[in-house]
Amino acid sequence: MSDEGWLDPEELRTYRAFNRSWRVVTARLDDDLQSELGLPRTYFDVLWRLRRAPGRALRMSELAAGTDSKPSRITHATSRLEAMGLLRRDAVEGDRRGYLAVLTDEGLAVAEEAAPRFARAVREYLLDVLSPAQRAHVTEIGEALLGANAPDRLPDEG
Repeated sequence: MSDEGWLDPEELRTYRAFNRSWRVVTARLDDDLQSELGLPRTYFDVLWRLRRAPGRALRMSELAAGTDSKPSRITHATSRLEAMGLLRRDAVEGDRRGYLAVLTDEGLAVAEEAAPRFARAVREYLLDVLSPAQRAHVTEIGEALLGANAPDRLPDEG
């Protein structure tokens, strides 16, 4: 087998550094939220998005798109969160197939308890490790990658 067309050593190093570092950081974030709150990071993401949504509610399709989840995965996650009493699913008036995920008061309390823990972990595992210049580079790199591959996924300010 020929290596022609394969990544050169520097390209491979760049890819591996990016890929491995992001996997390690997200695994640590997952571990922290799971051990401290019994809540996977993906569930926190759902709760936080609902917390910020008007009326603390989003259509299931919007929630799936916003969390980069397939509809079946968001249905599973919201079923679990509903069983925990953290959200409820309401039918959308006039749309037999549409449902809203609605954050309950208990879900709001959990999201607000989890938020500072999540922020602390982001600082510890990502932000505090980097200099201000490195943070700026990471931001530029992330936005360049999103701009080229998924411009609709560029982050908002919050």
